[in-house]
Amino acid sequence: MQHRGHNHRDLGCAMTISVLVVEDEPVFLQRFCEAIEGEPALEMCGSASTVAGARLLLDTLTPDVLVVDLGLPDGNGIDVIRHARARHENCDVLVVTMFDESQKVVDSIRAGATGYLLKDDSPGDIAAWILQVRAGGAPISPAIARRLLDIFRLSPAPLAQAPLPRAQDRPTPPILSSRETEILRLVAKGLHFKEVALLLRISPSTVITHAKRTYQKLAVHSRGEAVYEASQLGLL
Repeated sequence: MQHRGHNHRDLGCAMTISVLVVEDEPVFLQRFCEAIEGEPALEMCGSASTVAGARLLLDTLTPDVLVVDLGLPDGNGIDVIRHARARHENCDVLVVTMFDESQKVVDSIRAGATGYLLKDDSPGDIAAWILQVRAGGAPISPAIARRLLDIFRLSPAPLAQAPLPRAQDRPTPPILSSRETEILRLVAKGLHFKEVALLLRISPSTVITHAKRTYQKLAVHSRGEAVYEASQLGLL
């Protein structure tokens, strides 16, 4: 948990947008921090890697925008969203995560999230996303938008949870090798293929080969879809 100096309101710098980042993966935390600090209109007021740490900062700071991942080591980022909205009515919330599971999207919106994006989209655009949210926009990944539309089509009530399939109707999960599962878990944490290769001490081409096999087994075409399908099938 880090507190980056005083909140901008204390400094009288009304034009600066203060941002609090909640992210437990060091690689993405660094990217987000660098993107924010590289945009003159934004100010990094603090960062946390846990739900508990985020709550402490939200009790101390008054951020304009909260950037939060949902998969945190001590709980769900949705709890952070609720705490932020309860403490700071005017705080905009931007969810940036690896998971696009339908109910999590719905729960995030109900909790007060303004935008919902996948890390698989383009982490380098984080500054633009924050500015868009603060300007009144609601950025959302195309894949997530499609899932939300499906929920509206299938449900008679807005944002209602679609019924889960019965156990006997669920497809048999495909069998992934131990290496394919290992790589998929690292990808689910937000790492790129080159970073996975470096961590596992194998070549990037080997990682890509395993990833392609995983895509074929899961019948998907992207990392985000692979992570989602694997999560739904209980493979992660």
